[in-house]
Amino acid sequence: MAKRFEKMNEFEIDKKQMRRAFSRAATSYDATAVLQREVCGRMLERLEYIKLKPSRILDVGSGTGWGTRQLMAKYPTAQMIALDIAMGMLRTARGSSSWWQKIFSKEKSVVICADVEALPIASNSLDMVWSNLTVQWCNDLPATIVDLHRVLKVEGLLMFSTFGPDTLKELRLAFHGVDAHNHTNRFADMHDIGDMLSHGGFAEPVMDMEYLTLTYDDVRGVLHDLKAIGANNATAGRGQGLMGKNAWKMLVENYEGLRRDGKLPATYEVIYGHAWKPVPKKTADGRAIIKTSFKL
Repeated sequence: MAKRFEKMNEFEIDKKQMRRAFSRAATSYDATAVLQREVCGRMLERLEYIKLKPSRILDVGSGTGWGTRQLMAKYPTAQMIALDIAMGMLRTARGSSSWWQKIFSKEKSVVICADVEALPIASNSLDMVWSNLTVQWCNDLPATIVDLHRVLKVEGLLMFSTFGPDTLKELRLAFHGVDAHNHTNRFADMHDIGDMLSHGGFAEPVMDMEYLTLTYDDVRGVLHDLKAIGANNATAGRGQGLMGKNAWKMLVENYEGLRRDGKLPATYEVIYGHAWKPVPKKTADGRAIIKTSFKL
């Protein structure tokens, strides 16, 4: 009997490779993650306009804990669950911060090494899910959104940031024609993510986007920063060996053609979103829930 072989999606994220890359980058992450902290700060500013007093928060993709610390400072009485796929990141967080050790020595907060695409979290147990620049690493984002809806309580908040399709567009252009491999991840469009949230059960998602650009003196600087934060290309279609001398020369020449004001740009399309888990319209057995107001 002939076997059927399905072609692997060339943009599928290799989770083992991703986990290794982030674990290796854990000790260099904080010194390089300028963009990640900036986006986190802008997300925190958005929280100022949201009335919420969460008692339990999940930080998805907590990394070395910078964002987790900001959330704990804002919501000091909340139980914090820090979740990251890379054990190296969590170990670095716990080993490098006396604040982190103090917080997580208490029973009220926990650290979990797990993938957001396989959440080991009870249904209807969280008041807020927070995720800064993590969900772009999901292979099945619609299913992930459904699961994030599952773990939230009714009227719970999902707040996240991710990257859009124009992210690293200069690097993608520079690699064009160099070889046949993928060199950047594929990113979902803001409007598509909004549709996923609606289809996943969330109410009236709010989405917005902005471009942030980092500048570098040379191509090595661009690639060094990506490696230092663990954001290496982890797609199935990536090249498996070292780049040859001719390929490197072509990459540099292509990128140099994009130099502006003496610097090489690296653009990031940053997408922000938040949505609420609404009160259900039906009971578990399918009966409609109708709100009424009357006076006796």
